[in-house]
Amino acid sequence: MDAEAELADQIAVRERGLRQSLSRGQVVMIGLGGAIGTGLFAGSSLAIGYAGPAVLISYVIAGFAALVMVFSLSEMAVAHPAAGSFGVYAETYLNPWAGFIVRYTYWMAQVVAVGGEAVAVGVYMTFWFPDLPVWVWSVGFAAVLLVVNSRSVKNFGTFEYWFALIKVIAIVAFIILGLATIFGLGRPAVGLRNLTGLPGGFMPHGFKGVWMAVIMGVFSFNGIEVIAVTSGETADPTRTIPAALRTMALRLFLFYVLALAVVVAVVPWTQVGAVTFSESPFVKVFAGSGIRQAAGIMNFVVITAALSSMNTNIYLCSRMLFSLSRGGFAPPVVGRLSRSGVPVAAILVSGAGILIAAAVSKLTPKAYSYLFGIALFAAIVVWIIILLSHLGFRRRHGAAPLSVRTPGFPGLQIAGIALLLAVLVTMGTDKDWWLSWIVGVPWLAILTAAYFVVKRRAPTAVSPPSRPAGPDPGKPLPATTPRPGE
Repeated sequence: MDAEAELADQIAVRERGLRQSLSRGQVVMIGLGGAIGTGLFAGSSLAIGYAGPAVLISYVIAGFAALVMVFSLSEMAVAHPAAGSFGVYAETYLNPWAGFIVRYTYWMAQVVAVGGEAVAVGVYMTFWFPDLPVWVWSVGFAAVLLVVNSRSVKNFGTFEYWFALIKVIAIVAFIILGLATIFGLGRPAVGLRNLTGLPGGFMPHGFKGVWMAVIMGVFSFNGIEVIAVTSGETADPTRTIPAALRTMALRLFLFYVLALAVVVAVVPWTQVGAVTFSESPFVKVFAGSGIRQAAGIMNFVVITAALSSMNTNIYLCSRMLFSLSRGGFAPPVVGRLSRSGVPVAAILVSGAGILIAAAVSKLTPKAYSYLFGIALFAAIVVWIIILLSHLGFRRRHGAAPLSVRTPGFPGLQIAGIALLLAVLVTMGTDKDWWLSWIVGVPWLAILTAAYFVVKRRAPTAVSPPSRPAGPDPGKPLPATTPRPGE
């Protein structure tokens, strides 16, 4: 066995103890739950404000980067299923520093993202309770979901399956009703005038507006990588992960593009676009039609969507901390598992950060936009490292008969990295997004310093446990990592 494959195998053993209880259906719905949240239901209002109807082009561009990333990740997830996922792959195929950076950065991104989702839920609740402060709802819902995540992963998977199913059904119903409104099935036809007939036409702010909306598009697709993280707790990752990724990627793309097409076709983009988040454009579509009850139902759906996304991202946070602890880069207590195989301490530590992020909503009405910027910077850095890890993975195992093989290598991966770097540069030069750099760059510098301090003080902490000798280097890369006793 070559050194890199052996290291990945040893790291997977290091992270043993998690229960492999998630089914294929649960994994698919967990992925949808993580990626369909405020990015679609709330953040899309910011994207529409930037690009107008041309937001559809923006989400196609962002979807390209997401698809390249997730299929590259799927190759590595099938070969090396582990809770640390892309953190393990960065450690194995780049260097330990990259594995440290990507796991802590992703943890921070998800903590802040869940805080943003919590803020959004609070804003949604003002639809019914306008007199209660947003932060009360934000903190309250975050606390409830921390309790849910502290149960067994099987219960989490069941809960998330039904939670995510609600919003999937709602999106499909929304698209069907929207198309009926557009083409006049049972009611006067709205037509497609709002797409091209308003001042400025289809692209009112030019390509600059389209490009700025790509930022929100990338954030919207963030969370799709959760499927790779579940590989360490999936019963049959060799079959489940590729199948789940293929179906989920297609569904996400269709949901986002078709749903946004309905939004900008039914209601003028000048009414649903926003500079700062105040209300879901999906609710505005129904509220503008005069059907108050339908608007209330849709508000319930977007609340469910945000809670589902929060629930999945809390899961992600805890598994990243768990992986760091088992690698010697976080306190041992967060690497301990409960009797049901859940890292409860990692969930509670993540919860403290989430509650702080959610409580920021009490300080400024622009909290949602601030949290978006910070989380997006970290998420893009993680995607770039995933693609770089995949380049290293293919250099070592490109000739092996991989069970999943991404087409277009390495051109698509290089294009994806270039696109993500361009988005980062745009954020750093734009007055609305520069805060992400102000926070993100120092964060990476602090993490780098912390890595070398931890490495110096505990040089053996990251050493994986010994393993029996594996197959010869010339043999094909195994599709799954052996478990103890197998």
